[in-house]
Order: sequence, then structure tokens, then C-alpha cells
Amino acid sequence: MSDIILHDYWRSSASYRVRIVLNLKKIEYRLRSVNLLEGEQRGKDYLSTNPQGRVPTLTVDGEDIIQSLAIIDYLDATYPDPPMVSSDPVERAATLAQALIVATDIHPINNISIGNYLKSEFGADGKAVIQWMQHWMTTGFAALEKLAPDTGLFGGDTPNLADVCLVPQMYNARRFETDLTAFPKLVRIDAGCNALEAFEKATPEAVKEN
Repeated sequence: MSDIILHDYWRSSASYRVRIVLNLKKIEYRLRSVNLLEGEQRGKDYLSTNPQGRVPTLTVDGEDIIQSLAIIDYLDATYPDPPMVSSDPVERAATLAQALIVATDIHPINNISIGNYLKSEFGADGKAVIQWMQHWMTTGFAALEKLAPDTGLFGGDTPNLADVCLVPQMYNARRFETDLTAFPKLVRIDAGCNALEAFEKATPEAVKEN
């Protein structure tokens, strides 16, 4: 059995994605906390593991894998059940497009480093930073809502990569009091996913308590 360590921060949505997938695939792993608020990600030891100084990093038998979607791709290749993307090329592309709306268009410009930069370089106060976050979440969700199925999850009866990326972003949206009224499909999918044990055990609160 492989020795798997997830370098993680409890509120990191990228780490949250990986925790969900590890749980869905029933993979045993250890959590190693990296406190972003205390700057541990910039420490020499962690930078030797992840030169970006970001979370998550997955260490498998001493090999370090960075970037959440790359980690999930690795897990899909090595633990294929359940799959996060379809083997059908058209369905796979559709799922990746949905997931990337969150992972590349919403999340990267809403993380803590961007918020801090807006404050330090442009004089934004806390309210302005939250408005920034709400704007980009709403913009991305508007597209996802159009792509969402009328019933079931993005993955149908079982979660796929789009569901895995959506749920942590919906958590962030509620954290920053984003109005979700215009996105009933996303709210339904989020609720359906969160009713599953794998998602419940991956929540920031569940991780923090442990």
C-alpha cells in the first residue's frame, strides 16, 4: 500500500477538491496541515516540496505532485474507480470544461493571495475584496448554470470532476455571502453532493475538527 500524504489547509478549496476525490475513491491518506495564514507555505521545508508555495501537494511514496487537477488526474489513473471523467472523448471534454470554469476562471482570481494584493497594491478594503470575489463567482456560476443538467449531478447518478470542483466553490460563495438565487441547478447539485459521505467528510469543518 502506498504512503500518501496530503499537504493541506482546511479552508483551501483546491485542497477540498482533492479530499473529496480521495474519499470517493476510498484511498487511505494522512493529512499534513500547512497554515496559510501563518505563512507556512513560504517556509524553506515546504517550498522544497512545492516550489509554488501553495496547497495542496500530494506526496506518494516520497514523490510530490502539485496542482489539484493534476493530483486528481494522477488519482484517476492509479485508482480508477469511480472515474472522475468519462472515457468518451466528448463527455470527457464537457466535464473538463465545466470543471475548468471553476478551477481556472473563478478560483485563481479569488484566492487569499489575490485578495491581499488588491489590498496592498490598490488600496481595496475588505468590502471591495468581497465584491470582487462575488463578481467573479457570479460570472462563472452563470455559465455553469446553463451547462448544468436539469436533474441529477453533473456526473448523473455519481459525482464527477465538475461536481468535485463545484462544491468547494459553492462553500466559498456562501462564506462570502454571494447571492445564489439565480443558480437553482447549482444549488440542487451542491445539496445532492453534500448528502454523500465522501463530501461530508471532506468539508473544511470536518477537517478542522480532526
